[in-house]
Amino acid sequence: MTGYAQARHEKHGWAVRVTVKSVNHRFLDLKLRLPEGFDLYDLRLRQIVRECIHRGHLEIYVNAEPATAAPVQVNKDLAQAYLRAAESLMRGTPAAGKLDVVSLLRLPGVIAGLNGAVPEKAGDQEKLGKALETCLREALAKLDEMRRAEGKHLVAELRQRLARIGGQVEQVRGLAASLRPAFARRLASRLKELLGGTAIDQGRLAQEAALLAERSDISEELDRLRSHLQQFTKLLDGAGELGKKLDFLLQEMHREANTMLSKTPGVESEALAITG
Repeated sequence: MTGYAQARHEKHGWAVRVTVKSVNHRFLDLKLRLPEGFDLYDLRLRQIVRECIHRGHLEIYVNAEPATAAPVQVNKDLAQAYLRAAESLMRGTPAAGKLDVVSLLRLPGVIAGLNGAVPEKAGDQEKLGKALETCLREALAKLDEMRRAEGKHLVAELRQRLARIGGQVEQVRGLAASLRPAFARRLASRLKELLGGTAIDQGRLAQEAALLAERSDISEELDRLRSHLQQFTKLLDGAGELGKKLDFLLQEMHREANTMLSKTPGVESEALAITG
């Protein structure tokens, strides 16, 4: 189900923010976006997601920065290399210009330090990993809470629809019980048209009407439809992954409804009430 959650956490000297977005999907489709250089935490964070979420298309964004301001360090050797390359380019081309300090500082790798970078020491790396895990679990818990709220709303809506369908099933059952006389009237009318006023054997008429009613009997479909409704309700009362089972029951209910429609001729008021 759909959901959105965000968690912020400060721990072990790091300020971590995790954002989670979720939409429906048959399987677990996870897209985890980490800051540059944080690839060493990818597997452990994915494992946490798999433990908590089993289905859905998830997009998870992770941001981590030092909780306190870190000193800015300039890589002077790299800056000098950029300058030499720029001077060499300007000598060999007609392009004029000069590399100013601000532009130089914006070049990749010139400004270095702790800001947003994974620490070098293994102990510090593990502390950062724990902070990421804590924040991710908090975000997933909030996502689960939102999904559960949506699920409760859907269950309530489904129960109302099941109740309406159940009432219609019993209404159709009552109408179907009165169809045999309707079949007899329909058959007698057709025979009168064909025979042109010739006398009709009432015994044979009753026999043919009974055969027609038997071929059009929908009591078995009504029983199966009621059983499907009961199973559907029982699944809603349970827990776990129910989507595939509910989808199968819906297909079977649709099949029974189509069969009843094909077996019930749309004539007479009773039959029209069923097919309508």
